[in-house]
Amino acid sequence: MRSSYRTLDRGTLRDILLVRVADAVVGASFGAIAVTGGLDPWVPIVMSVFVFAGGAQFAAVGVVLAGGSPVAAVLAALVLNARLVPFGFTVADVLDDRRRRWTRLAGAHLITDETVAFALRHTDPARRRAVFRLCGTALFVTWNLAVAGGALAGTGLGDPTALGLDAAFPAVLLALVLPTLRDRATRNAALLGAAVTLAATPYLPAGVPVLLALLGLIPHLLPPRRPPLTPPREPS
Repeated sequence: MRSSYRTLDRGTLRDILLVRVADAVVGASFGAIAVTGGLDPWVPIVMSVFVFAGGAQFAAVGVVLAGGSPVAAVLAALVLNARLVPFGFTVADVLDDRRRRWTRLAGAHLITDETVAFALRHTDPARRRAVFRLCGTALFVTWNLAVAGGALAGTGLGDPTALGLDAAFPAVLLALVLPTLRDRATRNAALLGAAVTLAATPYLPAGVPVLLALLGLIPHLLPPRRPPLTPPREPS
């Protein structure tokens, strides 16, 4: 395994470093937003250790700070994290360790969009495992340190809107969503889900309209319509 780490190219190491910098900024924003919104500093810190999913953490805290119930917050986070299930199957060979079960559990905890993307860059099993573990461990440490720093700094901040920190949550989610909107079916589902959410917001508790956005997937899940059969033309 050590030899696999040594063979990692500089481009991969550089990209992992850049992702760490970006995650540090987002993590610090998350910690500050959570604390300035009224949560105790230990809440975002503990959540980051045991959840370790930026989008899900932003969603859960956003629902709670908007007045939603803890159940709605958990459901919103689970919806966002559902994408990690197929990711787990994609990197199953990286997590497979029959000798040590705890390493598989730890590896599963490190599954994120970034770790899977870096692992899929390589075809060699040993190198895939090395990249996954290096990226996952580096991001886990960076994210938790940044969240803790942001939470501690947030205790000395006043109104988060004065610094624009309240815009970090929707900005992060928008950045995650935009690349997927290139696909027409995904774009239509997102627009329909957004319309349902906006229509339901004035009438339902916070957090529930976001879950109703899943209704936008219904047309996409229906079987495609088959063109009507035309009778064969009779020869003249």
